[in-house]
Amino acid sequence: MSKPTVLVVDDEPDLVELVSLTLNRMNLDTRSAGDLAGARALLQSETFDLCLTDMRLPDGDGLDLVAWIQEHRPQLPVAVITAHGNVEAAVRALKLGAFDFVSKPLDLGVMRKLVASAIRLGTGAAARRGKALVGQSAAMAQVRDLVARVARSQAPVYISGESGVGKELVARLVHESGPRREGPFVPVNCGAIPGELMESELFGHKRGAFTGAIADSKGLVQSAEGGTLFLDEVADLPLHMQVKLLRLIQEKTIRPVGESRELPVDVRILSATHKDLAMLVAQGRFREDLYYRVNVIELRVPALRERVEDIPELAEVIIDRLAQRLQLDPPSLSAEALQQLASYPFPGNVRELENVLERAMTLCDGNVIGAADIQLRDLVRLQFAAESVQSSARGSAASDASRPVAQDAGTASPTMDAAANGALGSQLEEVERAAIIRALEQTRYNKTAAAKLLGMTFRALRYRIKKLGIE
Repeated sequence: MSKPTVLVVDDEPDLVELVSLTLNRMNLDTRSAGDLAGARALLQSETFDLCLTDMRLPDGDGLDLVAWIQEHRPQLPVAVITAHGNVEAAVRALKLGAFDFVSKPLDLGVMRKLVASAIRLGTGAAARRGKALVGQSAAMAQVRDLVARVARSQAPVYISGESGVGKELVARLVHESGPRREGPFVPVNCGAIPGELMESELFGHKRGAFTGAIADSKGLVQSAEGGTLFLDEVADLPLHMQVKLLRLIQEKTIRPVGESRELPVDVRILSATHKDLAMLVAQGRFREDLYYRVNVIELRVPALRERVEDIPELAEVIIDRLAQRLQLDPPSLSAEALQQLASYPFPGNVRELENVLERAMTLCDGNVIGAADIQLRDLVRLQFAAESVQSSARGSAASDASRPVAQDAGTASPTMDAAANGALGSQLEEVERAAIIRALEQTRYNKTAAAKLLGMTFRALRYRIKKLGIE
């Protein structure tokens, strides 16, 4: 079996010799070209496993070669050599489809890691693995195609989409479809780490750096060495941590708390949030320079209502998984139940679909989930009831405008707050909770009477009370 071959494109003979010697020691063959014309000629006549090109060439720009390779040799990874600190050029190269970049003066250790990752990148592996996403809709076909393409790059990827659409699943598929799949995948929920602990959690600390630091600790970034760091809800990062993340992306280094020097790290950054990052930038709550670094490539995950045709297949997969977990035979969905699911907007997306099906499996008798077990109308009825309460309250307020207000405007009830915001997704449970508590109070906690008042079965009410923790 022949050795992998790398094309080195640079007009500096000393640098070409240094790179070639380094790659030869990695058991790789090298060919070289001193300009764009020579590189194109070699690419058209020979087969390569990686192209490594300088940005400044006698007859043009390295970016021109990146663009040419994307058009004529799209399966060939291409990495660029940039001048130190020229991050803008590196970002442009990544946007054009470059695999990765390395800065001058060359750090041979960093270059060896980059080359090893590129060589590991198996042609077609990404496309095969992307099929793990459920759904045959055009929207999901587009997501699978994007996963396959971005997996071949080392560029930061920003995964956007509403809550519950499966952004972490997509991030895992990007990781598993690329050359880092043998390395760790480290998910971090940026909104779940207290601000005062975030720097230590992400970057680690040295012994004695602060009270309680009794030993050196490796942070989450170093835990992802050689793999992928997934920053979920990246919009929740405090501004001071946004600066440090920017340096990690640009310089590929970190400084643990209490450490006097920066340490090199080899991680790919994926990030996600359900918030509008561009709006947060406009409001001064998210750094504009960081926004452009994490958003080199955007991968949008569609809402469930945008791919209604995928609901039957998704439901089957979810039911099979739940049944396996509960060690039960999976029930089937009746045609009427499927129709109900297809006509519901699912503001909570796939996560809400899972909750609905888990409840339906609990409520159904036998091995068929019927329309009555789905009970989506109960959820919608609660929302409409909350909106009616709000509308009624607005009318009362208008007719009694001259009457002193007994309740401060900032202390509106949970039900009215949720309805005023058009809450269905994450706020739907608050709407349900408030409506159920009110019904229980009105019936002196007689659950049978409360269920009748709410228009649902006693069994369904008991399930919702347990699910919402209302005991």
